[in-house]
Amino acid sequence: MPAAGVVRLTLLEPSIMITTQVCIIGAGPAGTTAALQLNKEGIDCVLVDKAVFPRDKVCGDGLSGKVLTCLKKIDPAVAGRLKQAGFKLNSWGVSFIAPNRRELEVGYRPDFNAQDERHKEVPIGYVCKRLDFDHFLVEEVKQCPHVQVYEGLAIDQYILEDDGYRVSDGKDFTVRAAVLIIANGAHSAFTKKVAGIHMEPRHYIAGLRAYYKNVEGTHAQNFIELHFLKDLLPGYFWIFPLPNGEANVGVGMLSEAVHRKKVNLKKELLHIVTHDPVFKERFKNARLEGPIEGYGLPLGSKKRKLSGERYLLTGDAAFLIDPFTGEGIGNAMNSGRLAAQQAARAIAANDYSAAGLALYDAEIERVFGAELRLSTRLQKLVRYPRLFNLLINISARNKKVQELLSCMFYEVDLRKKLTKPSFYIGLLLNK
Repeated sequence: MPAAGVVRLTLLEPSIMITTQVCIIGAGPAGTTAALQLNKEGIDCVLVDKAVFPRDKVCGDGLSGKVLTCLKKIDPAVAGRLKQAGFKLNSWGVSFIAPNRRELEVGYRPDFNAQDERHKEVPIGYVCKRLDFDHFLVEEVKQCPHVQVYEGLAIDQYILEDDGYRVSDGKDFTVRAAVLIIANGAHSAFTKKVAGIHMEPRHYIAGLRAYYKNVEGTHAQNFIELHFLKDLLPGYFWIFPLPNGEANVGVGMLSEAVHRKKVNLKKELLHIVTHDPVFKERFKNARLEGPIEGYGLPLGSKKRKLSGERYLLTGDAAFLIDPFTGEGIGNAMNSGRLAAQQAARAIAANDYSAAGLALYDAEIERVFGAELRLSTRLQKLVRYPRLFNLLINISARNKKVQELLSCMFYEVDLRKKLTKPSFYIGLLLNK
């Protein structure tokens, strides 16, 4: 028997027409989180994805503390099951490595409310393959009584009517909904055609991901590594340790720079692991597992309108990836939760107008605005290796700065300090 809320379609079934309050397009982290929040609100919704889960998703595979914090706000039981899941590796922080190879370690703040059987602090950051994490979230949603999940259906038609949207796969599946939550990723047709948001090379990163086995020299506490190599600027090389001796290894660079410099990212990645004086030693016994795959990261380095009449954009479809660290999962999940809360307010007020739903944009600004502006400044700083080296050198010796950088992942108010020029002037004067 299928789990609660799951619908299995067969080729023999007739055309399906569904009416619901909310239709969520895309069952990645943003869409599933929106569904979990709507279920908590007691609001019926339909979640549709073109894939059948489990499915792979090209990504860096890092889960910052935002992920667990978001799940706790919705349902502590779901957060607890993620903590106990065996498909992830506990991670305690991020290592930023400047072009001069100076390293700044920024630890995730520990979860003081949770301890293991030996009373040690339990981390709130993880690394795991998206194949496993996304499947975990979809399986959680399938247990929700207010959510119907449809897999293997590619929605490509969006028609705005007087009483809501009518969306369809152009064949035998149609949903009528009062409001849409768009969560179908970086290449969302809705984002382009309806919301009018398009890829801009200055606000978009081209990335490659590979899985390697037996990479040496990873951090004892599984810090994820971001290496800002001089020849790769404005971009970076990363290593994220994974369970079973694997690592997610990749490169990312602004699309504008890739085109301008005529960079072949695959050649760059392979050159780094075989010829760089540091990495050729770390990769000397490593083995490439599977293909090297590419993907795009739509950055939150430009403010955009993320709502309109009867729709809300979330996750990568809303261009919310951190411009400096490349973090997307935590931001996607939090935007999904905020979109679901706004949908609930719209239903209660029976107001689906663009003006009414604009409250969602205000919430996105409140939660992400300061962080994204800071990360955009840091991303621009990377273009100047000497200045970036100086910032890392000073920060590596300054515990106060390290604590503030750690708060980038959690606290809005403290994060705002990092957006003020006076902070950096004081930092340089007191180095």
